[in-house]
Amino acid sequence: MEQQKMHIIGIHTPPIEPGGDITAVILNAARDQRVDIEDGDILAIASKAVAIAQGRIVDLSRIKPSAKAKTLGKKFDLQPEYAELIIREAERVYGGVSKALLTLKNHILTPNSGVDRKNAPRNSVVLWPENPHLTAEQIRTEILEKTGKRVGVLIVDSRITPLRMGTVGITLGVAGFEPVRDCRSNKDIYGKSVFITRHCLADDLSSAAHMVMGETGERTPAVLIKGASVKMTESPDADALNIPMEECLYMGVLVSRSRR
Repeated sequence: MEQQKMHIIGIHTPPIEPGGDITAVILNAARDQRVDIEDGDILAIASKAVAIAQGRIVDLSRIKPSAKAKTLGKKFDLQPEYAELIIREAERVYGGVSKALLTLKNHILTPNSGVDRKNAPRNSVVLWPENPHLTAEQIRTEILEKTGKRVGVLIVDSRITPLRMGTVGITLGVAGFEPVRDCRSNKDIYGKSVFITRHCLADDLSSAAHMVMGETGERTPAVLIKGASVKMTESPDADALNIPMEECLYMGVLVSRSRR
């Protein structure tokens, strides 16, 4: 059997500006760097670049913290204005450690509701993009219109994993390919049936892209992935990325313990 080969190419761009055409910026940068976009490629884009293009930058001096934000800020060593934005953006706040709150946002457990100071202007923060799946689809459509190429699109952020140090990539938005492969009809190398395993292709690809994008001043907000073993489609099931809380190992255990 021929070995699957995947190539990951970083695309450097000028700084993304609020209100800017992020698709045009990336396509122009790819052309200048002689990166050819082809049918079946996956274009991964940093969520912060998308959010900045959407104008999702907030000046903390304009935020009035609530009593709850002041309490959380004091308890977890957070600027009260920052804590206030985290509360506003969160669907739920579970608690925290120094400098970070554990929150639920868009059915994702994430630190600080995705509100991030990094690579934002001084005393400002950047929120998560609005409607990330819809935004990914809009970018996919724009690429098709401008290049004639049918690609997949990922909007990528970083996450932390329980009891592991450091960040890895996670998918906020997906378009153009099926994000999850169901392995339950397969057998393992010993012929045993597989009962629960699904393979989150989108998050695997997001982590690969995140490694190239970096976390600080790399200015590589886009990554082109070639040769990914995915099923291309114009109508992916983005909800396949989510699992009900009661079926999630982490949340299922935490929720059941909190009810005792």
